[in-house]
Amino acid sequence: MTLRRSLALAFAALALTTLSPPAIDGAAARPRVAKTSFTDAEIADGFFKVAFGAEYRLAGPSDRIRKFTAPVRVAIDGDKNPRRRATLEKVVATISARIAHLDIAIAAGGETANLTVTLARDRELASVIEKRFSRQHARAIRRRLDPQCLSGFRRNENFAIERAEVILAVDTDDFTFRDCAYEEMLQALGPINDTDTVPWTMFNDAVRTGTFGVYDQLLLNILYDPRIRPGMSASEVKALLPKVLPEVRAFVTPRPSLPRERRSD
Repeated sequence: MTLRRSLALAFAALALTTLSPPAIDGAAARPRVAKTSFTDAEIADGFFKVAFGAEYRLAGPSDRIRKFTAPVRVAIDGDKNPRRRATLEKVVATISARIAHLDIAIAAGGETANLTVTLARDRELASVIEKRFSRQHARAIRRRLDPQCLSGFRRNENFAIERAEVILAVDTDDFTFRDCAYEEMLQALGPINDTDTVPWTMFNDAVRTGTFGVYDQLLLNILYDPRIRPGMSASEVKALLPKVLPEVRAFVTPRPSLPRERRSD
């Protein structure tokens, strides 16, 4: 399986995270994320590790909550590969369905996008990164890592995300593209830090699932709960978690399917 090389950053108060996982196949990765039941402590631990800080920070503070407060409208730019575009549309639809208080959708005609996904071939990534993030930042990115997928956002002085960019290489295998798409789209929503100490999140270099798993749904639903506001400190969020977590659990926890009614005709 293709080695995924990804990177996430926040620009205008730049922070940077990189991911260069070992080459492992999907079968090896999936058992590590099969767990679907988590204690409050396990959820809180992961949330504070990914929602605060940044693995590679270029400028500005990273110890505050960062998130969109406006509806997120996604534009797809670059390579016209229909299969990759269809996958990306499904990723956006899944994220929309599984984060309760996030309004995210593909931009309709006439709507202004505030999250742009650029699809490019691997050989084109350097020029696309330079175009999207400036020559200076592109050089810093290349010195850190030669990424296969990348995401970044611009926040205002109140830590609300105003615009995000995602860049994805289209000439990878299907699993790697889908895995990159989920991670970069979710990191563009705010949880920009990576951690190697939480084995259930896609923000761990060693975890590859190609899906938006239960654990990450819990983390993103905490982030986008209306009570969790941009600019909040870790201590402020900690005080709110006892109220937020039960509602997040109720939304995310899979419910058993009801038996189908037997037709009488």
